[in-house]
Amino acid sequence: MSASKWKIELARELRRRATPAERYAWRILRNRGVLGLKVRRQHVIRGFIVDFYCADLRCVLELHGSVHDSPAQRAYDRERDAVLSGLGLLVVRIPNAKVSKAALERILVRVSDLRGSCPSPGTGEGTGEGEPC
Repeated sequence: MSASKWKIELARELRRRATPAERYAWRILRNRGVLGLKVRRQHVIRGFIVDFYCADLRCVLELHGSVHDSPAQRAYDRERDAVLSGLGLLVVRIPNAKVSKAALERILVRVSDLRGSCPSPGTGEGTGEGEPC
């Protein structure tokens, strides 16, 4: 099995074995649940599997649980974030305990303001400028 096929299979397995925080966030984000944005979960980008990815905003949302607290994991996360940022992606880390609809909406509104192309909260409609969301 090629490396890319292996990563895709691993991403599928991670979707099946999602943490409680990931399942909760996915219930909020799926079906364009926040700002009408399409979000993918456990998405493969350049060999990395990210928790959530919004292509319209070029944004990665990473849920941050205790597994990220070890020095080795923190170093890996910094390197990974640098690679993703080098691709023009904005990486936002969210502590598991802070996952809520309001928090996810706040984050995506801020990112959309930075990117300048998405709807305001609750409208579900594009601004008519830039890329549609």
